[in-house]
Amino acid sequence: MQGFKYSCALIAVLVCSAAVHAQSAADVEVKVIPLSDNIHVVMGMGGNIGVTTGKDGTFIIDDDMPPLAEKIEAAIATISDDPVKMIFNTHWHFDHTGGNKHFGEKGAQIIAHDNVRERMSTKQSSALFNNETPASSNVALPVVTFDNTLTLHLNRNTIKAIHLPPAHTDGDSILIFEEANIAHLGDLFFNGMYPVVDISAGGSVQGMIDAIDAMLPMLNADMQLIPGHGPVSDIEGLKEFRLMLATVHSRVNTLVEEGKTVEEVLKLRPSYNYDQKWAWDFMPPDRFVKIVYDSAAASAAAGN
Repeated sequence: MQGFKYSCALIAVLVCSAAVHAQSAADVEVKVIPLSDNIHVVMGMGGNIGVTTGKDGTFIIDDDMPPLAEKIEAAIATISDDPVKMIFNTHWHFDHTGGNKHFGEKGAQIIAHDNVRERMSTKQSSALFNNETPASSNVALPVVTFDNTLTLHLNRNTIKAIHLPPAHTDGDSILIFEEANIAHLGDLFFNGMYPVVDISAGGSVQGMIDAIDAMLPMLNADMQLIPGHGPVSDIEGLKEFRLMLATVHSRVNTLVEEGKTVEEVLKLRPSYNYDQKWAWDFMPPDRFVKIVYDSAAASAAAGN
């Protein structure tokens, strides 16, 4: 599992700082993992990329970050000679949409939820990281958007795209390959890692938990699950992630209701029994607990 504890460069989307880009793209090993005869996962420096190939063309789910675009393209070329025809962005974050410009300039059509295009079209601010992400260029924007669900019929698979209520962000979608029994869950699932929850973009920890609860009936015990980050998993791995989230959220929410300050909550270490497994270099325990605290406090202030 330690091999999947990604470096800070993983979330360059959110921080956009020189320190995060310290890891050179030249040093990143891009891995290609087959899940079926025509569905693969490509793992680089950012979010996991789903790839399906066949007579209908090459379709990818997310596309990592700009410095990795050529490496990602080369990795996909080991699967198929066909260029990327379509891209689906599971949400707006830069480590999942950073290759849009590269592939868009080569003619790839980009698909995403309505809110993804809206956020990518304007400057975004993050309270957690105290930074701003500029608007994307036109060629990097989704050209096909949808509201709740979208169905694609590609490469012998019926692919259901389903938008979930605000969770990691307000534009999260999952994709289910019905015939292959494979699902890409985007950043609604960080496998073996404390997640980023983008409160500034409409996300919340309770929303993450609710999204998992909404997804579980759509999944089955034999389904292969592609997380946004971390190794390919299954429904038991997703349930373990949910249990961790729900437990830490419940503990922190109780402390918020008691009027504890964030400093007091951090000293009580409400994630203590999960830290060894789930903490990683970008998301140490204190940062994760602060996200949970801020999310619970915002919910309490809103009367939820």
